[in-house]
Amino acid sequence: MIRKAVIPAAGLGTRLLPTTKEPPKEMMPIFWRSKSGVLLKPVLQIIFEALFDAGIREFLLYCW
Repeated sequence: MIRKAVIPAAGLGTRLLPTTKEPPKEMMPIFWRSKSGVLLKPVLQIIFEALFDAGIREFLLYCW
């Protein structure tokens, strides 16, 4: 059973400039469809929620 997750979150996000000038690309909001409708959430939040729903409780955010 998988108990830990490594989330790679690195790079400068230069391909997304000028959008990523202020917030990092991992925190860029995207539209997400859920049971309660369409929401605007940061990418990392969506990843964490999906892993949590899958039963994973230990996370490592890997930034190099």
